[in-house]
Amino acid sequence: MTAVDERVETLAIDTIRCLAMDAVQKANSGHPGTAMALAPVAYALYAETMRHAPQQPDWPDRDRFVLSAGHACILQYSALHLTGYDLTMDDLKAFRQWGSRTPGHPELGHTAGVEVTTGPLGQGVGNAVGMAIAERMLAARFNRPGHEVVNHRTFAICSDGDMMEGVSGEASSLAGFLGLGKLCLIYDDNHITIEGSTDLTFAEDVAARYEAYGWHVQRFDDSWTLDTIRDALAAADAETDRPSFICLRTHIAYGAPHAQDTAKAHGAPLGEEEIRLTKQGYGWDPDKTFYVPDGVYAAMDQRPRGDDLHREWHERVAAYREAHPALAAELDRRLSRAGQALPDLRRQPHHHRGLHGARIRRGRRPPLRGLRLPRPAPGGRLDDR
Repeated sequence: MTAVDERVETLAIDTIRCLAMDAVQKANSGHPGTAMALAPVAYALYAETMRHAPQQPDWPDRDRFVLSAGHACILQYSALHLTGYDLTMDDLKAFRQWGSRTPGHPELGHTAGVEVTTGPLGQGVGNAVGMAIAERMLAARFNRPGHEVVNHRTFAICSDGDMMEGVSGEASSLAGFLGLGKLCLIYDDNHITIEGSTDLTFAEDVAARYEAYGWHVQRFDDSWTLDTIRDALAAADAETDRPSFICLRTHIAYGAPHAQDTAKAHGAPLGEEEIRLTKQGYGWDPDKTFYVPDGVYAAMDQRPRGDDLHREWHERVAAYREAHPALAAELDRRLSRAGQALPDLRRQPHHHRGLHGARIRRGRRPPLRGLRLPRPAPGGRLDDR
């Protein structure tokens, strides 16, 4: 990977922050604060760590990213735009508008690079665990010595609200039990909800809970830097026997002189004057909106790297297909059904008799038997993507 100087790195991170402020302000709706706090995380993931291909967003062996904190979607949209996905500046300007490709929560099939629709808090953690299980299942079933065609990681960003929901705990407990070493959650511990401080309703030690689940846990106070994130992600990658939980103490609306660490920054525009003051604090021209400084696109563009990763994977697939044609055909079949809707169960034949028939007459449905269901797995046909 080409080295990027620290000045351009800082510009790129602040670009994500400023795009978040501008988009939410223009829409007069949204959640700017989390995006401003986690801009360094988005940079580290999308520009350095994740194996992804913006021009082949459905490449089956790409790394997955889930924004469980879906309300902070402008963070993801800004990163997708800057790294070369099919998401334009006009799309960012149309944030949260009817019919736009940048809706108020990420939506699968609506925006290139979005893996799953997230909205209900906690759900995205469950989605990420499911994706990691799918990767483990496919790798165990299809990889062979010298022929590794399934090998990707799953990353997710989760919030205080996600950690309050039972579904995230249940899924995380399962992930720890299964030892999903290719799963990494990044916890935005900002101590803020839309009502105010999390101390109003939530005071547990979340990192200790994840240690109890059997996760590899790294905790960082608010002195963390971009290098801290890099080191933490590298440590997560090196931990192959346990899923990883990176707990970051963050400051919502980082750099905003009056909005930082306030509930207002969670779910409302910062306001024109606060945005001007924040940009001045970053050393930016406060009169420029939706601005990308020179060097930022070049520093973050992942299309050449992604094309190389995609090409190298297809070379491995070609060798795999020659060595294991039956397995390759079965993997094709599995992947080609990914994303298809389940069949209409009402139209499938099923069998009942005796008491079950009586239940139907009383308006109850019998157990369904003999249904022909697809075997869902993530990705797409090997040769198609």
